[in-house]
Amino acid sequence: MHVPLWIWLATAAGVAALLALSFFTHIRNAHEPTIKEAGAWTAFFVALSILFGVGLTLVAGRDRGIEFFAGYITEYSLSIDNLFVFVIIMSSFGVPRAYQQKVLLVGIIVALILRTIFILLGAAAIARFSWVFYIFGLFLILTGVKLAFEKHDTDEAYEPNFLVRLVQKVLPTTDRYDGAKLTTVIDGKRYMTPMMMVMLAIGMTDILFALDSIPAIYGLTDAPYIVFTANAFALLGLIELYFLIGGLLKRLVYLGLGLAVVLAFIGVKLIIEAMHTNNLPFLNGGEPIHLLPEIPTWLSLVIILSILGVTTIASLLKSHLDAGRSAAG
Repeated sequence: MHVPLWIWLATAAGVAALLALSFFTHIRNAHEPTIKEAGAWTAFFVALSILFGVGLTLVAGRDRGIEFFAGYITEYSLSIDNLFVFVIIMSSFGVPRAYQQKVLLVGIIVALILRTIFILLGAAAIARFSWVFYIFGLFLILTGVKLAFEKHDTDEAYEPNFLVRLVQKVLPTTDRYDGAKLTTVIDGKRYMTPMMMVMLAIGMTDILFALDSIPAIYGLTDAPYIVFTANAFALLGLIELYFLIGGLLKRLVYLGLGLAVVLAFIGVKLIIEAMHTNNLPFLNGGEPIHLLPEIPTWLSLVIILSILGVTTIASLLKSHLDAGRSAAG
């Protein structure tokens, strides 16, 4: 899929304009969004994503449109799973609800930058070494297995990573907030505020999220432009989604399991595709291996939607039954 440079630049400018729109319309003034406000903005970004997908289908064809929607749904679902970690980080640092939108905005900007770098690196690796699909596939399968056994509990404690601990040791920090400022002056000395620390923590977490999401979407499309736009649209509505489903996260008890199955499925799909274009000399002399048929993207979209739909319904049913038992007890 050839995309002219001017379209790349126009798309990047459009994403930047949407981030600016979010900031100037409802993030600049610190406040906790209402459910109505969060719902309206979430619907706006989802509708915008659908319109973009429809436009891409009309311009680039049905197959590319299906690739975008499959990638967007996968990335959006992974973003919802990421919200569990964001809730834990925000709670651990005691970020006031009014300032959480600004923290998330910085996190999204960092995530877009990091994912763009990973997308370009992934595209270059795939173009030069087709066997990288084997690595991506195995990584996703292992990630899926790990995710299946992880606890998704927003009440668990956050353990700062090495870089956050290093900054807290080397630089003077305070546990006192000064509005949304990143630094503050106490007794004539400048300190890093918890806002700086929480932004650093979320930025470092974004790197780990990119390691999962980029190989996953490259299992659904080989077009870097679709990889970028699917990631961008999935991230754009994340701030509003955070406030909209914050209370619902605890009820999505099977989301991690569903995403684990999705990642493992895409991993298997990648390995099958790699076998069909095999160039590893120690596997069948480097000749293609046609043990299993390739999985078309439209079927991948159906399977992903089915898995996520079943796990969401099962989660809500279990939460409803558990609430009923608690009330009866």
